Amino acid sequence: MDPTRQKVKLNDGHFIPVLGFGTYAPEEVAKNEALEFTPFAIEVGFRHIDCAHFYQNEEQVGQAIQRKIAVGTVKREDIFCTSKVLCLVRPALERSLKNLQLDYVDLYIIHFPLALKPGKELLPKDENGKLIFDSVDLCHTWEALEKCKDAGLTKSIGVSNFNHKQLEKILNKLGLKYKPVCNQVECHPYLNQRKLLDFCKSHEIVLVAYASQLLSISEIPSRVNPNHPVLLEDPVLSAIAQKHKKTAALVALRYQIQRGVVVLAKGNNKKWIKENMQVFEFELTPEDVKAIDGLNRNIRYYEFHL
Repeated sequence: MDPTRQKVKLNDGHFIPVLGFGTYAPEEVAKNEALEFTPFAIEVGFRHIDCAHFYQNEEQVGQAIQRKIAVGTVKREDIFCTSKVLCLVRPALERSLKNLQLDYVDLYIIHFPLALKPGKELLPKDENGKLIFDSVDLCHTWEALEKCKDAGLTKSIGVSNFNHKQLEKILNKLGLKYKPVCNQVECHPYLNQRKLLDFCKSHEIVLVAYASQLLSISEIPSRVNPNHPVLLEDPVLSAIAQKHKKTAALVALRYQIQRGVVVLAKGNNKKWIKENMQVFEFELTPEDVKAIDGLNRNIRYYEFHL
């Protein structure tokens, strides 16, 4: 089966590709990596591109997408583009659309279950270096996303980094028009999010996994806790990878897909990006999946201190 056609149906009837390309990178290289690696990812078969204003490279991602559309590699409708909001929903979405050079995004999500104070700074801080939050209610933010969907600026709407109580707040909101289609969270064999996954499935919410295949703790030093073990050096993952003649990174991706999780792959070199497409070339056995399930340690690599 053509890997670009492997998709999951969302609760609003749209479809999301099960494998996505993550565009987050350290600030000093984010723009250059987006320009270099996004077009290559599209060339090798990625059709789901995960972006955010917070990543400060949407303009470069937009240029890359437009370049591949211009040369006929893809059409706009072939690309599933996600963006995320930190504050001021409609203006933020319009800014992202301008940067991405798109008329609409396929998915727009609340990046964190809180809002930052609107202003010129990406991360507004007080004199003590503490982030300044806005007092806006999550439910009001969700209503603003619903209006963006109705206006045709986004096809689907969802959330990110929400726990089940925060999800329930949206789901139980009076006058809810649209349910979140997804919840994007850190998820990998050391943090398999089983309870949250079960909760999401029970409400027809797709779990989208980021940080699913961290290659090394030094990958994003400012965000990743350096004291944790390196996931892809785990002996259980390595043994399963050897059995299937694949890499541990591919096993970590395949694990998510077989659990019904949409997974975002990262790669800051072309070899790894192309290799990620091999995730559709093999299948883990039930014994493999059970062994990987047993690796869960509730280890969270990303520490945002929000």
